[in-house]
Amino acid sequence: MQSSSKGVVLPSESKVPEITLGFWIIKILATTLGETGGDALSMTLNLGYAVSSVIFIGFFVLAVATQVRANKFQPFLYWAVIVATTTAGTTMADFADRSLGIGYVGGSTILFILLMAVLALWRWTLGSVSVDHITSPKTESFYWATILFSNTLGTALGDFLADSSGLGYDGGALVFAAALAVVAGMYFWTRTSRTVLFWSAFILTRPLGATVGDLLTKPHANGGMDLSRISSSLLIALIILGCIYFMPQRAGQHAAAAKGG
Repeated sequence: MQSSSKGVVLPSESKVPEITLGFWIIKILATTLGETGGDALSMTLNLGYAVSSVIFIGFFVLAVATQVRANKFQPFLYWAVIVATTTAGTTMADFADRSLGIGYVGGSTILFILLMAVLALWRWTLGSVSVDHITSPKTESFYWATILFSNTLGTALGDFLADSSGLGYDGGALVFAAALAVVAGMYFWTRTSRTVLFWSAFILTRPLGATVGDLLTKPHANGGMDLSRISSSLLIALIILGCIYFMPQRAGQHAAAAKGG
């Protein structure tokens, strides 16, 4: 533990996990769960987008408050907050795009502006949006706000590409997977800012998970596999729990070190 200049005790280790292949596997699974879980509540249980959003936002607020109050990295708690952002992001994006009639392009544009605004405020307040060492409550608050907006934006982007472009869910998933491959190539073979690459990959994994989730659960007539949203969500949740348990999960640096934070 370490103390700040105001006498507040801060954790000496980052409260986010080290970036490994396992991190990205769990992240994609969590985004897929966000899509199937969000749709299960809003569509299968017929609660609607607005009510489902209120429920998931409540879950997010509770989970993130617990995460911020924790004095060290806790894998299951961290990923619970990630899942909360993906489920809330799914229903919030659907509410804006469909219930409010903003549409996928309008919703994506608004969410992109909000995401950029949060990142700009984070950089203006703390001097950097690098996520290599998340320890203070203020930094963590910006971190989670950015993740919530990025996952909501990812949902809108995934729906736009799958539904409006004519590519379908499998085509949309391939496009986002290819985009992630480009980001990975830039990480290994260029000197592009690691902070930019991290957030790019983080955003792109959300629409990838959204299109995969829709591919699993949408009706055959719409190009999906017509699997149960509830059973798919439970299975994905169990896989995530297994990954967290069996894959190394330790506090560490994100891939946003010294290059251009």
